[in-house]
Amino acid sequence: MKALRLMALASLMPVALAAQGGAPQNTAGGPLTTMFRNQTLGRQRLIAQAFDSIPESKFGYKLTPASLTIGYIAQHLTNDNYFYCNSFGAMKGTRAVKDTATADSVKATWPKDTLVAQLKTSLAFCESALAQLDDAKLVETFEAQTGRGPVQVLRAQRVLGHVTDMADHYSQLANYMRANGMLPPSALPRPGGRGGE
Repeated sequence: MKALRLMALASLMPVALAAQGGAPQNTAGGPLTTMFRNQTLGRQRLIAQAFDSIPESKFGYKLTPASLTIGYIAQHLTNDNYFYCNSFGAMKGTRAVKDTATADSVKATWPKDTLVAQLKTSLAFCESALAQLDDAKLVETFEAQTGRGPVQVLRAQRVLGHVTDMADHYSQLANYMRANGMLPPSALPRPGGRGGE
C-alpha cells in the first residue's frame, strides 16, 4: 500500500515539471516511467559532468577522514548502477572479472580515465535498461537474493532507489567540488539565463 501511494504521488511529477518549464522530452511508457526516466537521466548527466570536471589529482580527496574519496565514489556508483539497473528487466549488464573481483578500496585508486570510462559505461547500460520499463512493469515484483534468502521486490522500489542513490552521491560530489573551489554542474548558469541550483 505504501508503494502504491508513492507511485500515485510520483505520477504528479510530470505535471509539476511541465508547469516549471521542464516538460518531459520522452513520454513513452506512461507518466511514472517518464518521471523516473527524466530524473535518472538528469542525475546521470550531472554525475558525468562532475567527474569530467574534477581533476585526477583530486580523486584521492575526501572531505573528512571518515568520508569516501572521489575515486571511491566513482567506483561505488558504477557498482550501484549495475545493482539497480540489472533489476529493471531481462537486460543484464556484464563486466570484466577484474571489475567485480577487485576490492573496492583498490578500484578507488585506479586512474581517473579508467574510473570515469567504467562509470560512463554503467550509465549507458542504465539508460538502455530504462527503455525496458513502462508503468505496468513498475508495479511488478521480482525475486531478489538477500542475506536472509530470496524476497519479492517491487520493481519501482529499485528504480526509485537508483534515482535516490545517484542524488545522494551527486550531493557528495557537489560538496567536495565546492570545498575545492569548483562549481558543481547543477550550479552553472542554465540556458536562457536562469541561474543554477
